Amino acid sequence: MTSQTTLDKTGPGDGRPAAPSDGARASGLRGHPWFTLITVAVGVMMVALDGTIVAIANPAIKDDLGATFADVQWITNGYFLALAVCLITAGKLGDRFGHRQTFLIGVVGFAAASGAIGLSHSVAAVVTFRVFQGLFGALLMPAALGLLRATFPAEKLNMAIGIWGMVIGASTAGGPILGGVLVEHVNWQSVFFINVPVGILALVLGVLILLDHRAENAPRSFDVLGIALLSAATFCLVWALIKAPTWGWGAGQTWTFIAASVLGFALFAFWETKVKEPLVPLGLFRSVALSAGVVLMVLMAIAFMGGLFFVTFYLQNVHGMSPIDAGLHLLPLTGMMIVGSPLAGVMITKLGPRIPLAGGMAATAIAMYGMSTLETDTGSAVMSLWFALLGLGLAPVMVGATEVIVGNAPLELSGVAGGLQQAAMQIGGSLGTAVLGAVMASKVDSDLPGNWKDAGLPPLTAVQEAQASEAVQGGVPPIAPGTPDAIAAKITDVAHDTFISGMSLASLVAAGVAAVAIFVALLTKRGVNAEAGAGVGHV
Repeated sequence: MTSQTTLDKTGPGDGRPAAPSDGARASGLRGHPWFTLITVAVGVMMVALDGTIVAIANPAIKDDLGATFADVQWITNGYFLALAVCLITAGKLGDRFGHRQTFLIGVVGFAAASGAIGLSHSVAAVVTFRVFQGLFGALLMPAALGLLRATFPAEKLNMAIGIWGMVIGASTAGGPILGGVLVEHVNWQSVFFINVPVGILALVLGVLILLDHRAENAPRSFDVLGIALLSAATFCLVWALIKAPTWGWGAGQTWTFIAASVLGFALFAFWETKVKEPLVPLGLFRSVALSAGVVLMVLMAIAFMGGLFFVTFYLQNVHGMSPIDAGLHLLPLTGMMIVGSPLAGVMITKLGPRIPLAGGMAATAIAMYGMSTLETDTGSAVMSLWFALLGLGLAPVMVGATEVIVGNAPLELSGVAGGLQQAAMQIGGSLGTAVLGAVMASKVDSDLPGNWKDAGLPPLTAVQEAQASEAVQGGVPPIAPGTPDAIAAKITDVAHDTFISGMSLASLVAAGVAAVAIFVALLTKRGVNAEAGAGVGHV
């Protein structure tokens, strides 16, 4: 199947072709689409896994290195900030220098940073190398999508993205299980060391299999000011979302960073209309489908990551499960994503993305509503039903929104499109955790004093009430040492009931976000430029 040339319908509109370079041809294993998929999946698995596996290791790291709670937060926040801020720029690097080279550098750097964390003896070193993990992970993720876009024929691209999404979903959901096993039976360092052999495998496969694809109209210069403005604006937004629970949503610091972010994005948008080769050509967003795909990824991540954040506290602190047991209870979600992602790819190929995406968000909304009905004594069968429905709803969205974004961008901007997709998901996840966390905190602050009084418990001072509220937001009963068993039992009941009321409200908000996303999904359509990268290699 020969490469096809497609006019750039979402770019500047100068009629330049968006075909891949004819110099890149597959032979044998090199450039084979399905082996390419296996290779990028191995690399992407590391990045997705690290998004959740480290949460299980954080308490052990805190105890071993004598870290404060703020230090431990930075182990997660440093990684997330670097990843979110650099994704679009990293995608541009792939478009400029080739996605194969960018992917391999990302794999090597991510594995090396992981090994360095395992050898670290201070929390400062751990945080530093976590930032490097985020930087190299940002190189790796958009490059993987760019390679799939350039390698697979259009009629098989949805299936490939379905499997790619399955790997991300399974790795994200499986992180707590694997992390629990490693921390319990080996040590916290093994959570990071495991990336070294995986990285070596991805590197060997990449050298042997990946073929460099470059579009004829790939960018030849860098929009340095655009990179600086976008990075600064994204940093201010993500920083505000990370710190808002600590500073407070009404605090001047929070709104200063949000205002700086808005100003940064406005200046970035203005500059992009003036520079010859912009970092993100604003013409991309003339595609309603691509814009809808980006918004859909944000809304999906708000509902999914924000809602799931509280489920882990519910399972461990309300039901008293170990990290491993909690992870096992989430297997229905993981399993349905594994099964549903390739099936979603087939459906989207046959029906187009609109119906599967709208149906997926409807299932997600119903699942989040179901999770709002969970109680302190809800059985595993009922929980599994809602978790399974959530996984089934997310699968077509992970696949379809990715295809809509990447497929509606010209081939020479596939890296930028991949960066947009990942950045939308990361920012949506942060937004979901922050906003739903604020909803939870508000509900707990509102209900806890009345529930505490109704239970006949001794009154709390203002300081004690604030400390109790913070504990209850995580599902932890604020029981002081030496408290009599009868009083401790009452405090536990109050804490769990109050936590459940907060989680229920947060889940209802997540369900509402998912419901809005149904209508956004109706604006999507199949990628008009998907054919541009098809046909270089095996079918």
